[in-house]
Amino acid sequence: MTAPAPGGAAADAAVPGAVAVLPVTGLPEVEPGADLAELIAKAGDFQDGDVLLVTSKIVSKAEGRILRAADREAAIDAETVRVVARRGKARIVENRNGMVMAAAGVDASNTAPGTVLLLPEDPDASARALRAALQRLTGRRLGVLITDTFGRPWRNGLTDVAIGAAGLPVLADHRGRTDSHGNELTLTVTATADELAAAGDLVKGKATGTPVAVVRGLGALVTEEDGEGVRPLIRPAADDMFRLGTSEALREAVTLRRTVRSFTAEPVDPDAVRRAVAAAVTAPAPHHTTPWRFVLLESAAVRERLLDAMLAAWQRDLRELDGWDAEKTARRTARGDVLRAAPYLVVPCLVMDGSHAYPDARRAGAEREMFTVAIGAAVQNLLVALTGEGYGSAWVSSTMFCRDTVRGVLDLPDGWDPMGAVAVGRPAEAPRHRPARDAEAFVAVR
Repeated sequence: MTAPAPGGAAADAAVPGAVAVLPVTGLPEVEPGADLAELIAKAGDFQDGDVLLVTSKIVSKAEGRILRAADREAAIDAETVRVVARRGKARIVENRNGMVMAAAGVDASNTAPGTVLLLPEDPDASARALRAALQRLTGRRLGVLITDTFGRPWRNGLTDVAIGAAGLPVLADHRGRTDSHGNELTLTVTATADELAAAGDLVKGKATGTPVAVVRGLGALVTEEDGEGVRPLIRPAADDMFRLGTSEALREAVTLRRTVRSFTAEPVDPDAVRRAVAAAVTAPAPHHTTPWRFVLLESAAVRERLLDAMLAAWQRDLRELDGWDAEKTARRTARGDVLRAAPYLVVPCLVMDGSHAYPDARRAGAEREMFTVAIGAAVQNLLVALTGEGYGSAWVSSTMFCRDTVRGVLDLPDGWDPMGAVAVGRPAEAPRHRPARDAEAFVAVR
């Protein structure tokens, strides 16, 4: 780091209360096994009380945390302890160190094609080792933060936060103090380490190739001991108001679920549909049965062949059985256009395996109704789960009126009864406002 001219940032930092944020320039590309402390010490000119902000990527590279992985998703799976939220392929997860972040910190930027970077295995241990080596090489009293880029709940944009720390407290607890008006502070705990990390990112950056910065002027923060690391920054589960937000998220998905009749041409992620099916088959069912099957029409040719055959069957029945003319038939069958417009179709089927056989029609009919209710519950689960994945859907009943045709085209067993078709895709337009429905209109109390 080249010292600024008098009157520059370093001189300003000497003024009581002044703080300077300075880039450390001239660092070479870091290779696995590199002595990172030596590289930083040679590139910089440090003072007692400096806080070094080191991007996690160069720590990971020096520690050999480079993984050859054609499948980044598999690398994320390996680093994930808990999936907190998912939208399409994007995942917010808890990683091995308890940090909740996007993609477990697995990064494919600033690394060779075909490889990904994992976070340091123990960022606090990395910060302590780096601090000890830098203090030995420079003779200075230093603090070290290892930083990474995070998104934040409730706000757009990314910023750097501390994921490893040595030589300074990561929180400043102001509780019990009073403000300038004499009011006692009861909740204020400042994330000092994250504030420093964000400030450092103003002079660092992927594009400029500057992975290290120095904050000068806050020497009072730097301690003789390494300290607790970033553990105090990680909110305990008992204090996390949103960790158990499943029911709230479910209610939101139910509220947002709409029948979508216009889709974009964007392909549907087959894995997202399978996750929705996994939710569907948790529906209640009679006699401990599993009366659902879901036929996924991922081939455009199969979808077109099915819809052409269904259209022909519908047109025949409307003419021959209902006596409709061509114009009325065309209007009725046009309702199926939503299926043609969708980039993906799901055909839910009812199977009666495990049902009880009754000799009288009344009980036999009730038995089938129980199974029909179960497939309805499964389809509702499917639609809500698809909404959670960011997809729109429309459940159309048409396959129920030409089941033999559907079974024939899709080569389904005789015992599989198609129960409509679900169109799936990204909505082409924002949903219209729908007033909330008052439950009392649908409730009878006795």
